[in-house]
Amino acid sequence: MTAVDTRLSTRLEPPVDALAMSRVEKRLPPLLSVIAGMVDLTGFLTLGNLFTAHITGNLVVIGALAVRGGPINLAQILALPVFILAVAATWWIARSSAQRGPSLLRLLLRVQFLLLTCVWVFAVITTPSAAPHGLMAGIAAMVAVSAMACQFALLRVAMPGAPSTAVMTGNLTNAVLSLLNAISRSDQSNVSDLARLKASLQLLVGFVGGCVLATAAVIYLHDWAWLLPAVLAGGAALSP
Repeated sequence: MTAVDTRLSTRLEPPVDALAMSRVEKRLPPLLSVIAGMVDLTGFLTLGNLFTAHITGNLVVIGALAVRGGPINLAQILALPVFILAVAATWWIARSSAQRGPSLLRLLLRVQFLLLTCVWVFAVITTPSAAPHGLMAGIAAMVAVSAMACQFALLRVAMPGAPSTAVMTGNLTNAVLSLLNAISRSDQSNVSDLARLKASLQLLVGFVGGCVLATAAVIYLHDWAWLLPAVLAGGAALSP
């Protein structure tokens, strides 16, 4: 092969990082959806009905309680500023690391794994589920919220084309529209519609599956249920 042929071949072949990211973008979001479902429901069941992955849910609960009365969980109020700060911290880590592609993704997934491991260890030591509106539960909730904020941010920073792994309303909408488009068309666009449908269904099934697993884990393992999302987050950190 001549030097010209070598240069031409190099130009035509996609970069190694691009190939690696393409593979990761296919298999990582469903796993992160399972983690998000597990963290969200484990937090809801053990930390005073607080949504760790759905900040909108906390705002809705606060608004409802403000109208009809009743005690407000302080952690639900703190979840919003903590989420914002955690997203900013994730952005700062990504920016200061000067890493790109799989290496950046691996770094941020390790941060999420560290946060979820902290929640698990803290929950086992302090048993926050015994007082779901207490101080220990509030601390565990804020660390869990930070872990989910890290997951949201790492997708936007390291995988900007990836779908959301926690906002299932958008994924359900995409699944329905993709299904309708695939049914109504008979041309090549069916391929892309079916691909979007498959991706959306994977995220939906993953999130619901995570919720089911979390419910069973809380029933049988109580505060040790936090071990499961931590283990999955560790697996995710090793995958890129």
